[in-house]
Amino acid sequence: MGYTRADWSNHYAAGKCFRQLGDKEKGLLAEHVPAPAGGRALDAGCGTGELAVFLASLGYAVDAVDFAEGALERARAEHAAVDGVRWLNLDLERDDPAPLHKDGYDLVTLRLMYPFLTRRMSVVHALGERLRPGGALVVITPVVEHTPEERRRIALDEDEIGLVTEGWETVERLEADQLAVLVLRGPCHTGTRAVERQRPPTGLAVTGALAIVTDEAGRVLLGRSRRHMWELPGGKSIGSESFEAAAVRELAEETGLAAEVENAYVVTMLADAATGDVPRLTAVVRITTWSGTLTNPEVDKFDRWEFVDLHVLSCIGAVFVPAAQSLDAVWPGVIPNLPPVVSYPLAVDQPAVPGEPDEAVRLRQAMAETVIDGGWAPSEAVRDALRTVPRHRFAPEVSLADAYDGGDRAVITRRDETGASISSVSAAWLQADMIETLRLKPGAIVFEAGSGGYNAELIAHVTGPDGRVVTVDIDPWVVRRTHRFTTEAGSGRVRVIEADAALGAPAHLVPRGGFDASVITYNCWDISPAWREQLAEGGRLVLPLEIGGYTRAIAFERRGQVLHARHFTYCGFVRDQGQQARTIPVVSLLDGGLTLRFEHGTAAGTEGLEEALRGKRHEIATGVTMGAGTYFGSLQLYAATTLPGFCRLAAHQDPEQGVTGITKDRDAPAIVGDASLAYLISVQTKDGKRPEDKEWEWVVHAFGEQAPQLAEQLAVTVRAWDRHVRADDNRKHADPVLTAHPAGTPDDLLPAGHVLDKEHCRLVVRWRERDALLPHPVERPGADVVTEGV
Repeated sequence: MGYTRADWSNHYAAGKCFRQLGDKEKGLLAEHVPAPAGGRALDAGCGTGELAVFLASLGYAVDAVDFAEGALERARAEHAAVDGVRWLNLDLERDDPAPLHKDGYDLVTLRLMYPFLTRRMSVVHALGERLRPGGALVVITPVVEHTPEERRRIALDEDEIGLVTEGWETVERLEADQLAVLVLRGPCHTGTRAVERQRPPTGLAVTGALAIVTDEAGRVLLGRSRRHMWELPGGKSIGSESFEAAAVRELAEETGLAAEVENAYVVTMLADAATGDVPRLTAVVRITTWSGTLTNPEVDKFDRWEFVDLHVLSCIGAVFVPAAQSLDAVWPGVIPNLPPVVSYPLAVDQPAVPGEPDEAVRLRQAMAETVIDGGWAPSEAVRDALRTVPRHRFAPEVSLADAYDGGDRAVITRRDETGASISSVSAAWLQADMIETLRLKPGAIVFEAGSGGYNAELIAHVTGPDGRVVTVDIDPWVVRRTHRFTTEAGSGRVRVIEADAALGAPAHLVPRGGFDASVITYNCWDISPAWREQLAEGGRLVLPLEIGGYTRAIAFERRGQVLHARHFTYCGFVRDQGQQARTIPVVSLLDGGLTLRFEHGTAAGTEGLEEALRGKRHEIATGVTMGAGTYFGSLQLYAATTLPGFCRLAAHQDPEQGVTGITKDRDAPAIVGDASLAYLISVQTKDGKRPEDKEWEWVVHAFGEQAPQLAEQLAVTVRAWDRHVRADDNRKHADPVLTAHPAGTPDDLLPAGHVLDKEHCRLVVRWRERDALLPHPVERPGADVVTEGV
């Protein structure tokens, strides 16, 4: 149990072995985890390879992993003639798991290895995440009842067996020659529950300090106590001892780790009622620097201590209530569904705390290269920010792989009571694109609306040591979370404010002459006057603006009181929660089978529409076709900005059950007349085995007395889009000329174009012909494109 990697290597190099694989073990494995076709297994802690070779004989392709090179040297020599085994020198607790198979495993085995792990929870969780659907994790281990007392540290008791098996969908406990064989199938998600100790505290009040300590990989230190729960180091203060001193003392007494009081910071005071209604006051002490070797001096109180990955905290079982609340105070949201507590955050000048695994570095570089290869980050400043700022530390509740997904994935960090996303870390390509369009210079002062921390730190990195970011959010939870994350892992150049971002930044934080740039990170139906007024002349405002319900991240440049659009990007964000949030008028038709959404904010008359929809359908084929992969988001925007009476018709039933032919849960551009309606759908006209062999045509369906006129109006719009806006290259569709003017601007002072009135601004849209000199849109590949079943 005290062996190092070198010790184990020498152990095997000296010809020593471990317990041989028995026939009964082989029989149980063959019976309970037979190899599926193309099955792949991971033998973790393979030693000299006996089990790995047996799994290969069952038909598995095996990755045999051990951190002792001496063991692998023997395995390679003794089993040189065996095919189907890949020998990997890897420490599953400390090394980057990049060599493991990226497609996962049908079987993972931990034979006689689990008790030797120092980070049992994190390792088992990580291995469980690598299981393919239907896969199994098999733990083969000695148990205490069959192990001599002097060797029981390499055996598991019933509490530990319960801990390793908790949360799996199915658990089979088998026995082979007095070894427990645990066959676990998942996915596994134990869930975390905050629990109290059985013995109520005594006295008038309970006060104490809990220490938050992380290692070089950013994992947090937890102890598995004899009370069968996870706890933080800490305890009551003695006499006049400060909370910082108490945390440092308890850390040393319980774990053997040493820290200086000057490296301990009380970040929050928690007040709640413990068991027996005794008031409890807990100081959450963040220790930023420590030294020493982790031990377990108080074996009567703790079974062991281990550093746990933050995203594992949501599924580790029972956690002592103050410990769970303290973890949430430092990383809000990392443990869900906690009991309420009164928190008093303290304004302390805590330094940022470093620490991340090698895997995070590798995944961050890969994410950055994906974004760069997509053309979203042409400047070196933005590229360097993507490669440097630790995205995973602003989304600690998800795995590293999810945090650094380089595709079109946002990390949802908060949902409302209906399950809708209300806060997230946006897709990296979109963050890079929006920052690029801000055209930031070193030393720039930037306003951000809609906080979260990561995007603000990217901006702070781009603007450099002399730059500054003011980020504002209306949600107190998001603000607390952002403040903590930027303190833990930030540059120190981000100021976090709780306010309605539609009101802009507090006056004392607005630089003289205005912000050099501003970025809004939630969907906006309108443009707040404060965003224009607080923006410097010539500065850029980038925001996801809804036009007809279709969102584009538009980069505006301020010229006097007018904002001029310079760049458009297809996107989607969470909705506005502030005073500018809008409720879109919606009309239900045909007993809820259809709805009309009037995205411009004013509902048209819908009398007689239901009767019209039960009548004859009029159809017009536009003659405009498209193949698989064709982008048509510009058609949606063109229709929304040029058609009077524009709305969106959504279907809530299968096409064969309705009258529209619109796919269930999809919508179509539409226009409404007098008891009449027309809408646009695509109809497949060619099929084939290859995507390039397939084709669709835009077709107009219409109902009601005015159906022919409305249908022709919509068809003309599609043909005009095809002639003047559409391009063969999905990235070169023409953008409109768009300006935003203050509300109340007289018509005679507006330029020519289609006017869309909102509460705080008047948008003027003018579409030029395709060959005009326009800034090209940057459309994400795959956004609003034709796919199978369109």
